Formats: sequence, C-alpha cells, structure tokens
Amino acid sequence: MRPMLQADGGDVELVDLQDGVVKVRLKGACGGCPMAMMTLKGGIERMLKSEIPAIKEVKAV
Repeated sequence: MRPMLQADGGDVELVDLQDGVVKVRLKGACGGCPMAMMTLKGGIERMLKSEIPAIKEVKAV
C-alpha cells in the first residue's frame, strides 16, 4: 500500500495498534486529499483486514 501512496506524493504512518484498532497518519499529498477517507477505508483498512483478521478498524489521527 505504501508504494502506491508514495507514487502519488503521499504516505501513511502507523501511530498505534490497540484492541484491533489501527491508528494511522496520512502524510504528504494524502493528508489533505479529498479522497483520503476512501483511501483509508477502501484501501488501507480493507487490505489490513484481509491480511490480519484481528483488525477491527483503521482510523486516521
């Protein structure tokens, strides 16, 4: 996921992981992008949940 975000001038940083809730910070171009929530929920969250079933939710902080 990071290489795709970085190719568009953005990035994602893991901030915290607790009780199945992943907190990330969208950086660079992703930080102010109107599509940030779609990227977060439709991309990052979906991918993490498919790889790690214990993940319940991904939140931007």
